[in-house]
Amino acid sequence: MCGIIAIHSRPSKRPAPTAAEIIGGLDVAVSVAADIAAVADRTAEVDGSLRGVPGVCALVGRHELTAAITARLDQLDAVIATEETRLEHAHTLTADDVERASATLVRLRDGVWSIRHDRLRAARMVDELAGRAAGQAALAGYFAIQQALSALDRLEVRGRDSAGVHLFVWNHGLAADDPAVLALLAGRNENPLFLNGSVRIAGPSLSLVYKAAVEIGELGDNTRTLRRSIMADDLLRLALSAPGARLSLLGHTRWASVGIISEANCHPLNSEELEATYDAGPYVVGALNGDVDNHADLKVEYGLRIAGPITTDAKVIPAIMSRLSHETGGDLTEAFRRTVAGFEGSVAIGAASADHPEELFLALRGSGQALYVGLAEDAFVVASEPYGVVEETSRYVRMDGETPAAADQPNSRGQVFALSAA
Repeated sequence: MCGIIAIHSRPSKRPAPTAAEIIGGLDVAVSVAADIAAVADRTAEVDGSLRGVPGVCALVGRHELTAAITARLDQLDAVIATEETRLEHAHTLTADDVERASATLVRLRDGVWSIRHDRLRAARMVDELAGRAAGQAALAGYFAIQQALSALDRLEVRGRDSAGVHLFVWNHGLAADDPAVLALLAGRNENPLFLNGSVRIAGPSLSLVYKAAVEIGELGDNTRTLRRSIMADDLLRLALSAPGARLSLLGHTRWASVGIISEANCHPLNSEELEATYDAGPYVVGALNGDVDNHADLKVEYGLRIAGPITTDAKVIPAIMSRLSHETGGDLTEAFRRTVAGFEGSVAIGAASADHPEELFLALRGSGQALYVGLAEDAFVVASEPYGVVEETSRYVRMDGETPAAADQPNSRGQVFALSAA
């Protein structure tokens, strides 16, 4: 098994909550301690206000605010403990009363835990990634990265011999011939294997990839390696410093089945081929869970010229999608659908194109894989398991890989999603 994560967001229009609003909400929660339902409601409201980019903007670098929030959460922990004791000794309550009270207490406990361990932690990690004086666009970009790294940590139970994160950054305002940009690109845009730290300038987008491949390691090692690479990337920092910069992300944690464990085989992979004798289509990246059983036949059918060290079947996804875009008149959704329709096996796939980085393509076919599309505020959070999306949202759509589109056509089973963050 492997794990896919994707973060696809649009700029938030909600203003960041003020310190007075945050602390005021928690103070109200503490003040109505006798009414646990009201406490849970007020805590959930504060948790909601601290979600997404507005919440991160409210918290990053605000150490006094963080301390004040933590003090209120400690008080709410005391409220929870008192209510637990009351329920343990409330012998006159009916079973239904206890069940209702317990459900409310769980809701309160979840709200407190979420603020303490999700909201405050996310802000702390974004602050570490973004550095000092980061603008809102940079905070939004690094928040997406933090969400992905956090989800990859959870998804590592599905496979952890390698992991990768790919970013498209656009509206970055960088000129390819700027000496400062050229210096930061040096040695990073020439590696044909798309290894860790590789960069491509593709259409309106910068394509940046970070990879880790370790045959033996501990849980969390890969994401720590990715985090260090991302934090050290001055080109990414410069690109995200533009006020209008946007970022989309596709990530993957792998359990190698086709192709050895190596950075070259680490997903996501791009559409580049060697010594191309065809009309190159748009620049595409893709990631795969499962196996494309007929990938060897597809390489021959399309005459794909893939660098020898790249032996994973996932490489056919971006390469074929890019080629088919010519036949579809540039319709990327149709090119993606036709690409996936030619695959045999049980697969979950994510893909994106530099020409339209605001679009994300997903496919699921067969019973052996899963994809969940989380519906967060101003963002889609895609993951192979629900626990990959729950940090930001409890609302999600589970893709269907089994139901045929036509009852008399078994090969039509599965779904294709095209998500837009325009």
